[in-house]
Amino acid sequence: MTTTYRYIGKPVPKADALERVTGTARYGADLKLPGMLYGKVLRSPHPHAIIRRIDASRALALEGVKAVVTSADLPPLEDARAAFGGELMIDLDHLRRLTIAHDKALFEGHAIAAVAATAPEIAEAALELIQVDYEVLPVVDTALDAMKPDAPLLHPNLYTRTLGEKPTKPSNIATIVETGFGDLEKAWAEADVVVEQSFETQMVHQGYLEPQACVAWVDANGKINVWTTTQGTFNAQRMLSALLKVPLHQINVIPAEIGGGFGGKIYVILEPLAILLSRKAGRPVKMVMDRAEVFRATGPGSPAYITVKAGAKKDGRLTGLYGKIIMDAGAFPGAPIQGATWCIFAPYKAPAMKVEAYDVVTNKPRVQAYRAPGGTVVAFAAESVLDMLAERLGMDPVEFRLRNVAEEGDQNVTGQKYGRIGAKAVLEAVQNHPHWNTPLQGKNRGRGMAMGAWMGAILTSSSQVIVNVDGTVNIVTGQVDLTGTRTTMMQMVADMLQIPLEQVSIRVADTDSAPYTDLSAGSRSTFTQSAALARACQSVIAQMKAQAAEALSKPDRRFTAQDIEYAEGKFWVRSDPELAMPWRQVASLTRTRGTGPIVGTGTVTRLQPANEFAAQVCDVEVDPETGKVKILRFTAFQDAGKAINPVQVEGQMQGGAVQGIGWGLFEYYAWDKGKLRNPTLLDYREPTALDVPMIDTCIVEVPAPDGPLGVRGVGEPPIVPGPAALANAIYRAVGVRMTKLPMTPEAVFWAIQEKKRAHHPQPIAANGGSG
Repeated sequence: MTTTYRYIGKPVPKADALERVTGTARYGADLKLPGMLYGKVLRSPHPHAIIRRIDASRALALEGVKAVVTSADLPPLEDARAAFGGELMIDLDHLRRLTIAHDKALFEGHAIAAVAATAPEIAEAALELIQVDYEVLPVVDTALDAMKPDAPLLHPNLYTRTLGEKPTKPSNIATIVETGFGDLEKAWAEADVVVEQSFETQMVHQGYLEPQACVAWVDANGKINVWTTTQGTFNAQRMLSALLKVPLHQINVIPAEIGGGFGGKIYVILEPLAILLSRKAGRPVKMVMDRAEVFRATGPGSPAYITVKAGAKKDGRLTGLYGKIIMDAGAFPGAPIQGATWCIFAPYKAPAMKVEAYDVVTNKPRVQAYRAPGGTVVAFAAESVLDMLAERLGMDPVEFRLRNVAEEGDQNVTGQKYGRIGAKAVLEAVQNHPHWNTPLQGKNRGRGMAMGAWMGAILTSSSQVIVNVDGTVNIVTGQVDLTGTRTTMMQMVADMLQIPLEQVSIRVADTDSAPYTDLSAGSRSTFTQSAALARACQSVIAQMKAQAAEALSKPDRRFTAQDIEYAEGKFWVRSDPELAMPWRQVASLTRTRGTGPIVGTGTVTRLQPANEFAAQVCDVEVDPETGKVKILRFTAFQDAGKAINPVQVEGQMQGGAVQGIGWGLFEYYAWDKGKLRNPTLLDYREPTALDVPMIDTCIVEVPAPDGPLGVRGVGEPPIVPGPAALANAIYRAVGVRMTKLPMTPEAVFWAIQEKKRAHHPQPIAANGGSG
């Protein structure tokens, strides 16, 4: 296989760019089928309520209404052991209850019933005719309240999963994870400086442009066809099969183009309801969420309470790291405590590390993955504490981190020993970069930096590479394209087969047509597909060599595939290079000699994780009169292993950085006793072009230890360091340490006022009280 690439590492234009910018790409809401009905969902107005009765008779009597479904239309649950998801898992019982409320509504926006009608307006009107008798219950709206012994229980059968003794009573704490090594008491005793600080973050949304949408059609044979905006067709097929008790082969999931996901489009939400409605009505049913439904009922990122304690000696060596993470899962278990636990201290090594993590349910929408799920909030806490520690030691923040950075062979707090990683290379890139070394001048200005990490998902990936009789090549894959993976897969195959890129095309196929592939999430798609495609291309070349050997053989001189060499679109006999055939001619033999198609299939699973590291540096100016933070300069550093398409990698780094800025400065769900007060993009403040400077990038390439090209995933890490880098920059600008996200102007303003009060204590009155 060649190591001098014509396409890998080059900024090849995105394969589907023209369709996307001209509007011809078909997204979920663009789909139309003959006789199609329109589905709408009735959602609970209460965050916590018993459902006593549902009466849909008046809705069914409305002209144009063809079907109404409730939880009673789901088949009975017989085995709840199955679990689904990506980085965040959910068991079958909870997935059923999340899809549509059974006996209780557990969050505002919880689906209660669904209607299919001949027009969207009729379906909307029908929702108002459905009568639901609720018994409203007390609301549990924060994870800390949910953990109190006398807190109302969301699930009477939820018992805490822990390595300790089995609980005797149900609880709102779903899982407690403890992991680590070393003697922390010894670590604190040996440290010259110890810093401990608590932090709090809010629920935020992934902010994808395209709301969830699907079309379901149950045909006359009972075959279920679902067109949907999903991050994983086979994942959706498995969930639908379990929810509806339908064999896998009876369900075909067809991927539509997807207008952003970031982890928020992994679970089926509308699809089961659309199928039930289609089955009842006997016609295709289309369902599209509005933006308020997206905010209330899809699955945002988890809020968290985090405490970090860290100790170090005068020489800057860490003696110990401790983290306590309490994550709010929303209405059903499954907060990203696994990712948070892995990420919190991932860039560093220390003799002793320990993390305790709690997965807690509350009356909020059940959280889903959000780009490096769990990573951003814990990095905000850990990187803030490390910055405080570096200051107490009088050390440069980058130099302090370099003295403690993890390298190959070091151990993560979870017990994982690192293979080849690029954490040190990323920090060295920061240390040598003009952004870090150019003096920052001006009043109320500060520069901050932070590290971030992601474990890198693996799972199973497969693809087929088909050689056509004219020598062109088709890639058939079930890997949903979220971020331009079609382009990178084409680049890799063109180089692996040593043929022009123009000869390669790709089709993201449905579950009836594509080989099994897990979902596109966790920064796994390009990494795992690089290995799957390498195997497929090796198979293709082997088959082509066999074809060439047969064609080049003569009655008195027979050749086998082992006698054939291949490079740059040409096959030849090793012992007689004059005996040669071009790629196209060998490909055409499958037609003239009837030898059958050449199809290479590659599958990989359980690769060694390609751990990913990133750092970000930002300069800010803070207005002390208003608390407004203006970002002056922002640079993202990241180890890509091998950047298959540098422009697309830069796009990932920039997009993730902007989302991190949004999480850090602007975004939050505004709750009032379990009711969401800002479910629109007008009230939910996302960063705009006016809030964000040009995000400069610096790609580092430390090859991953597994896979043929050294590729690492790049989607997750760029969102992780941003809030911490901003917090560290704000501290250096105005001297206030922000411990809550988002760091809105109001929050920064009051932090500045609090600092002033601390420095100018109120006069003491004669009676001893405040004057």
